[in-house]
Amino acid sequence: MNWDWDKLQDKRRRQAGQTPPGNHREEDEDDAPPGPPPGGGRGGGRGIGRMGDAFRQFRRTRLPAIRIILILVLLGWLASGIFIVDSAEIGVITRFGAYNRVVDPGPHYHLPFPIEEAVTPKVHHVQRVEIGFRTLRSSTGQNAVRGVLEEAAMLTGDENIVNVQFIVQYQIKDPVDFLFKADLQIPAQGNADIYSETVKNAAEAAMREVIGGSLIDSALTDGKNQIQIESRDLLQGILDRYSTGILIQAVQLQDVTPPLEVSAAFKDVASAREDRSRSINEAEAYRNEILPRTSGEVAEILNRAEAYKRAVVEKASGEAQHFLSVLTEYNKAQDITRKRMYIETMEEILSSPGMEKIILGSEAGRSVLPFLPLNRSGRATGGQ
Repeated sequence: MNWDWDKLQDKRRRQAGQTPPGNHREEDEDDAPPGPPPGGGRGGGRGIGRMGDAFRQFRRTRLPAIRIILILVLLGWLASGIFIVDSAEIGVITRFGAYNRVVDPGPHYHLPFPIEEAVTPKVHHVQRVEIGFRTLRSSTGQNAVRGVLEEAAMLTGDENIVNVQFIVQYQIKDPVDFLFKADLQIPAQGNADIYSETVKNAAEAAMREVIGGSLIDSALTDGKNQIQIESRDLLQGILDRYSTGILIQAVQLQDVTPPLEVSAAFKDVASAREDRSRSINEAEAYRNEILPRTSGEVAEILNRAEAYKRAVVEKASGEAQHFLSVLTEYNKAQDITRKRMYIETMEEILSSPGMEKIILGSEAGRSVLPFLPLNRSGRATGGQ
């Protein structure tokens, strides 16, 4: 119903006895606006007039302001779909909660919430899970290790108990499987150690199976590397069967110890093994030292014997050939050959520098008594 504030003010003035002459107008009750009863006096009329002016101004300005606000809200809602994928991340877009597409690092846009939503898992970040112990970080910056016995206690293949503490390092290889097929408990962003209950349980099961197939001596000494390799391969197979989208980088044994009650006995056994290993190593070193030297001496003796054999054989062969040649000449001229051999033999004897010689003629030998001079040692020096 249309009404006028000026008419309302004139009516109130007439009711108050202030109606100006010539301006008296009969007003229908229906012209009065709804609201509180009119107030008396001059001040009430002025207040209602100011309210009328404000109401008319509101009617003229409220529609453009609402349109501007709605436009701003719409623009803000559309701009909420802009997002940036970091170089170490991958962008996974979901539409109404279901997987839609994957985007590479860089700036991108998706339809605003609740139509589409972006998740950016860190696929290049290597994460870790601790099994059998927990690293406690204090406010002073020093780390402390607390053992978790129910996770560390395992049974070996020879029915011995051993406490195994190890670390699993992994990263995301398939973000779609990781986000939509694996039930992983991931804490809020900003936590550097992303903890996965699924990876921890699978790693504990894999390690228990490998330790159960190993002897305690192997687990405590030289079999640790093989245990790490077998545990990593078995854990990767388990996670692949469940389509977790996780790649196991390494399984590292931190500490493998026997229970505290028998720790002293195991230390004695370990010391005995070390002594045995040291003795074996010393014996191996002595053998490696003596065998090459003996082999060299044997080779030297064999070479000398071979050379001596060849020299003797060659000398005997030469002497035999010389004898045969002399025999041939002897058969041709026996007297001449006999005389020549006698002369050559005497020449060899008389030409010896260390021999003292006394020569007597045949006449002197018959008239003079022959004697042999003796040297200081009592042995004959020789004579003729």
